[in-house]
Amino acid sequence: MQYSMNLSRGPARLLQRGSKDSRGVQCFQAHSSIQNRSNHRQRHYRQAPNIIRCQSQKQVKAAAVEEKVDTGMSEVVKWGKEKRLQTQVVDVADDTISIRSLDWDRDRFDIEFGLQEGTTYNSFLIFGDKTCLVDASHEKFRDLYMKTLKDQLAEQGRTLDYVVVSHTEPDHSGLIPDIIDAFPDVKIAGSKVALMYLKGLTNRDFTQHPVKGGDKIDLGKGHELEFVMAPNLHWPDTMFSFDSSTGVLYTCDAFGLHYCDSEPFDTDLKAIEPHFRFYYDCLMKPNARSVLSALKRTKEMDYSTIAVGHGPLLRYNLSELVGRYQSWSEAVGKATASVAVLYSSDYGYSDRLSQTLARGITKAGAATEMVDVLSVDPQELVEIVGRSTGIALMAPPTDSDTAQNTLNTLMSSVNKKQKVLIAESYGGRDEPVDTLINNFVGVGVEPVFDPVRVKEVPDEKAYQGIEEAGTRLAQILTKKESIAKMKASMAPEVAKSLARVSGGLYVITAANKSARGAMLASWVAQASFEPLGLTVAVAKDRAIESLMQVGDTFVMNCLEEGNYSTNMKHFLKRFPPGADRLDGIAWSPAKNGSPVLESGIVAYMECRVISRMETADHWLTYAEVTDGAVVNGDKKTAIHRRKVANYY
Repeated sequence: MQYSMNLSRGPARLLQRGSKDSRGVQCFQAHSSIQNRSNHRQRHYRQAPNIIRCQSQKQVKAAAVEEKVDTGMSEVVKWGKEKRLQTQVVDVADDTISIRSLDWDRDRFDIEFGLQEGTTYNSFLIFGDKTCLVDASHEKFRDLYMKTLKDQLAEQGRTLDYVVVSHTEPDHSGLIPDIIDAFPDVKIAGSKVALMYLKGLTNRDFTQHPVKGGDKIDLGKGHELEFVMAPNLHWPDTMFSFDSSTGVLYTCDAFGLHYCDSEPFDTDLKAIEPHFRFYYDCLMKPNARSVLSALKRTKEMDYSTIAVGHGPLLRYNLSELVGRYQSWSEAVGKATASVAVLYSSDYGYSDRLSQTLARGITKAGAATEMVDVLSVDPQELVEIVGRSTGIALMAPPTDSDTAQNTLNTLMSSVNKKQKVLIAESYGGRDEPVDTLINNFVGVGVEPVFDPVRVKEVPDEKAYQGIEEAGTRLAQILTKKESIAKMKASMAPEVAKSLARVSGGLYVITAANKSARGAMLASWVAQASFEPLGLTVAVAKDRAIESLMQVGDTFVMNCLEEGNYSTNMKHFLKRFPPGADRLDGIAWSPAKNGSPVLESGIVAYMECRVISRMETADHWLTYAEVTDGAVVNGDKKTAIHRRKVANYY
């Protein structure tokens, strides 16, 4: 009797071959499932548009079960001591399978991007007359992935003819060197920029097949890949691929999410929604203009499945999720302030830090345009700078002629009204930030605050600081607009009336390793008995917002009536980017690691974020209370009363 291991959001469960898990999805071992997949491929996959029109999640799940997707799971191996890795082979469409690398326990993406549910790295095999692999996997999956890839090819009696590189970020291209070594005659297809990067990444000779937008590769048996250039989603060399015969659009990072599950498709919209949004906010929102461009270029393509690089493939909620990308990106495009974020791809920590900086900017309502100083066209740079109200520059490598030429173009394009932020890239050869400051001052533009200096490998605190710097820059750019909006948000009498809704005074604290945050809060209310829960309204541009995602923990400190002025004055201060809000305040860690104030409070509660609801300017955070204590039972919680409701 054969078994396969199905990991479904928790402890491993052994399933008899041919049995069904709790969702009715059949599970098979990869080495024994080829006959089932061969039969499965004869089915007509273009039924997906009908499935997309289902009116409820119940109907979606029923349709998914009826489709009976086979999932071939490998053995589980350990990365380090505790991290579980596994591969999964899944039918996607006619002659098309996915090799999904399941990273069950990954809790950080790089370091600045916290994960709650692990992630996957998805690649795809198309069996036309020629065999094509779309993207690869992370190098940590080397043994598992290469065995699975070779097994799938061997079962079909195939070699590998093409590899399509959607972009060269290491989590998707880390195993390209191994693939070149295993299949030396393979042709590597990618954008001109991608192939240039890949040459340096692999340190190998390989057969290059450069493509541009509109180019096609005929794989035979009706499979013809058409390429769409989609730069800055979220890598400068990104492109999409479309197979019109199966209706599969391969988008790599775009439309993805960090969510690891044995279910390969988007059958549970409720489960994936917060992760889909968080992924967009972190990686795609800073590139909203590029998102809209990519959507426009693919508008006429009749796709029924989006084969993403991370998380479940999109099929059952396709129109809904693509529509969200459209509306979210259009909302960003309406921003009156825009910041050009200049970084150097594949240099130090420039790309990672710039993404975090951009996220901070977009949190405060400004738009961003990401610009790679090592590949941007000079005329394009002039146009981007011309329409930007702010400039954020990550220090480029001082020994790059291309970077120096880009800096010269930048200095000739800026104007005195623009606000400028400069940050180090920690690349080892950074152009000195003091030199960059002098260059801007020389053309009449002075940075709005001190440069962000990075003197060691960035940790959580460093990423927190650079995100806050981006937020502060955007707040400066949008200050007049924000004040005008608050004044016009309600009639004077309504503002006075709503102000009669009073609340307590609390200090919310949160911590994640070296990063800490705190804020004064009054928009707090109990929300449920079972489980015991409360809500906290958190402004979108609050620094602590990044530490209060779904799954994160925090502490709510209840300030003491008549003894709150010291804490209130401290936490109402405007802190410089990256400053420790708890500096000068006595505190001790709660069980969940967040700070409990040691004076001026009557009680505290430890909380875990369960869900978040978005409003125009706040996140309404619902959290379960997991622990707590009264520290001064003779005192009451301080009350906050306002005269008008336009302000806190």
